[in-house]
Amino acid sequence: METAHPTPRREALTGTAGLLTALLGALAGLAIWLPYGRRGLFGAFEGETNPEVLLLGLPLLAGGGALTALAAFTAVRGRWRTALGLTAAVAGLAALGYSLDALAGPQAASDCGTPC
Repeated sequence: METAHPTPRREALTGTAGLLTALLGALAGLAIWLPYGRRGLFGAFEGETNPEVLLLGLPLLAGGGALTALAAFTAVRGRWRTALGLTAAVAGLAALGYSLDALAGPQAASDCGTPC
């Protein structure tokens, strides 16, 4: 006969799985950020750099990756309200990232004109 409350061992395993899921999601966000970060930090035209790529883009993508992975994890576990809240948080981070243009490369690369 199963009890309504999970055992401490099961809770610990679930928490560990959630932590590993969030870590893998953050690493996936970092992997997605790398092409933008390399272009923004090392410059394109005349060595121009964009430090906002590091200060804004990296935390947004790492946090977004972790939240996305946790949303999927909670959806698989059947906790729909929590998954919906995490999905709303991911949408909020995406809107913030687009409004801050966190993934933009150096300005000279986009304003180069026809010779480029």
